[in-house]
Amino acid sequence: MSKRIIVTDQAPQAIGTYSQAVQAGNTVYLSGQIGLDPRNMQLVDGIEAQIHQVFGNLRAVCEAAGGNLGDIVKINIYLTDLGHFAKINEIMAQYFSQPYPARAAVGVASLPRGALVEADAVLVLA
Repeated sequence: MSKRIIVTDQAPQAIGTYSQAVQAGNTVYLSGQIGLDPRNMQLVDGIEAQIHQVFGNLRAVCEAAGGNLGDIVKINIYLTDLGHFAKINEIMAQYFSQPYPARAAVGVASLPRGALVEADAVLVLA
């Protein structure tokens, strides 16, 4: 099996030993994205801004892989405060349409760089 590493400057560069995404066959595994602005690698302020930035970062990686958010079949969302669950649903509806991808939302104690939200995803290309 061959794999292709997906890289774009439209999403934050990896801050560790990982790739932004890896394609194996027609499946693309997107690494977790936090609310880093790729232009300055700084975390944007507030939960709403971070959620929008996370989905924007995921969209940029999807596009670099030759797909779009609509090609995501599974998304995992990690929140440091599950009280933001309704806000995730509200904002996610601005980026995705039905049928929605499968999803998990998990409460976590902390995220890299003090982020409030992180998401990773699996994309399937046609």
